[in-house]
Amino acid sequence: MRDHRELGSLLRRLNGKGYGAYKALEGAWRFAEFVLFVDHVQGDPFATPSRLRVRVPMEIAAIPRDFYRNKPRKTALEDFLVRSIARWIPMITKGNRGSGHSGRFGVVDFGQCILHRTAVWVTEEHVEAIVSCGLPAAGRRILGHEAAEMLLEELPELVRRALTFENIDKVAVREHVACGEDAEALREQLAERKLVAFVAEGAILPRESGVSDRPLREGAVPFTPPPSLAVILERPNCGPIRGMGIPEGVTLIVGGGYHGKSTLLSALAQGVYNHIPGDGREYVVTRKEAVVIRAEDGRFVCGVDISPFISNLPNGTDTESFSTQNASGSTSQAANIMEALEAGAKVLLVDEDTSATNFMIRDERMQELVAKEKEPITPFLDKVKPLYRDHGVSSILVMGGSGDYFEVADWVIMMDAYHPVDVTERAKEIVRRYPLKRRPEGGDRFGRIPLRVPDLSSIRARTPKGKLKIRASKMALQLGNSVIDLSRIHQIAEVPQTRAIGYILAYLAENGRRFAGKPLGAILEVVERTLEEEGLWPFLPARYGDLAAPRRFEIAAALNRLRSLRLRDGTI
Repeated sequence: MRDHRELGSLLRRLNGKGYGAYKALEGAWRFAEFVLFVDHVQGDPFATPSRLRVRVPMEIAAIPRDFYRNKPRKTALEDFLVRSIARWIPMITKGNRGSGHSGRFGVVDFGQCILHRTAVWVTEEHVEAIVSCGLPAAGRRILGHEAAEMLLEELPELVRRALTFENIDKVAVREHVACGEDAEALREQLAERKLVAFVAEGAILPRESGVSDRPLREGAVPFTPPPSLAVILERPNCGPIRGMGIPEGVTLIVGGGYHGKSTLLSALAQGVYNHIPGDGREYVVTRKEAVVIRAEDGRFVCGVDISPFISNLPNGTDTESFSTQNASGSTSQAANIMEALEAGAKVLLVDEDTSATNFMIRDERMQELVAKEKEPITPFLDKVKPLYRDHGVSSILVMGGSGDYFEVADWVIMMDAYHPVDVTERAKEIVRRYPLKRRPEGGDRFGRIPLRVPDLSSIRARTPKGKLKIRASKMALQLGNSVIDLSRIHQIAEVPQTRAIGYILAYLAENGRRFAGKPLGAILEVVERTLEEEGLWPFLPARYGDLAAPRRFEIAAALNRLRSLRLRDGTI
């Protein structure tokens, strides 16, 4: 292994040469307190920055084992260290100094969630981190002295400040790790308490704006649980905590406009992830199998059994294996539910504002005008209860305009000026006083959850020239030459998760024989188990630091929207 002094000499010799000469940096370099791995050198100063990896021996990092003794604490610690690097970069480094990305260090983008990330990982032997680095140039000529300043002065200082226990904020890291572990402990108690979600007393649910996930600082009303739904759960670090527990079954969230209904549902949707201290939703937790369901006009659907909701279409279309390039609101919402169930969902989160009206309700007057034999849609109203009875799948629904759902609700929570009130008994009294005249149309049973067998060779992650192509944004994932629209997938928390989904789908495409004949649910089980036990590394062709672990449900959502997707004959 070469010494850092040799690195300095090399950079001085490269000064003024063509940018391609930077390739000589690739490999391992020994520093006094860490080892630097130059894993990838960019082709020119305008290309994606170079990828550096630093490995700090644990005797140097000196992080007590208590901080990573279990998976929730380890994930939270690694998440904290990523944020530590990001905080120190602008304080230590000079930033841009030359053409293109010259002179800039960077680390993966992140938001309010504590996620398993590839930018930092901690073992008993070392702490390892991946940072990007724009190797400096003037035009396309190497600035060797500036590069030496970056790698021999700024980088060692960044490592010392951000990755060694001696220098990191000990109060902040303890709080971060404890917060992640406590939230995970609360989530683990939900099933044994027969709850699907928990919202802590004092939680701040509103966000800063429609484009910011930070908490609203001024005017936010702290959450207060209704006495009838108040529960106390235990935290390993901070002790008991009181809040609202939402039981299994069918729960309605009702209330007037702008009273906080959708804000509560959105917090529950993001409660599948742990959040950083100060987010306001640190102790809003939802069962990890919760999935947001909405209408999605125009989406691609491949071979989904939507017959529990839609059958007897006038054109004779097979709804037991329904495919379309351009789904309607009702067919897309039916497909979204069936795909979520296929992927293992146990809680559905539905807001009437983003739902197809004719999918949600068919009232008595419409029943009188349009006979059932002429209406192929069975509304969700008539299936939500059998779904829970037959498959143990609970639903939380925001309803502002249809009292018919009182008939099937186990619990009704009214948001009144951002305060939740248990109005279940009032809703039941209304049902007794004003019984429905509409006829239930769904039958006593929900129907089966199908098993589709995807043809993984239909996932084309490479261009015609054989290049693996994965690009992610907030709205879409480019996989090969295909673009998957993910703009209406509510529970992708960060772009790094979308990028990881791309690599996981590419892995499935290139290891199709391993999964041959397996239904999608079984494939997702393998992927989820691998993520739990080994992280993202098995799915990646190289050590990339700009990824975060997704859930199985968002992986399935991306696959289901891939317009090249095909099924194998084994689908049952």
